[in-house]
Amino acid sequence: MVELIQHKGLESEWKNHSLYWQLANIGSEVSRSLNNINKPARFQGAYERALELFDITIEYAAESETPARLGEICRAREEFCDYFDGNSWNTDPIKMQRYYDQFATIC
Repeated sequence: MVELIQHKGLESEWKNHSLYWQLANIGSEVSRSLNNINKPARFQGAYERALELFDITIEYAAESETPARLGEICRAREEFCDYFDGNSWNTDPIKMQRYYDQFATIC
């Protein structure tokens, strides 16, 4: 089980929501991370919250989603981390945000 620091007590509620809802909420933290890259304290908080949400989503997806969906979530987490750690994959932040925005419009 993922130990949640930023989102204490979220475990039981999180799994009751759709994957779209979960990814839309991850997208909120991704957006906060992108928007606060030059504000270290705000960036760090958003970055850590996003990783927590990714991790809890991956944990539950491993139990209930198809391997393809699990792989997509894991890849999205890797891309998010890579972007802020040298961006060796040359990720476009606008396209990354657009990916998450589609889930927000579904919810």
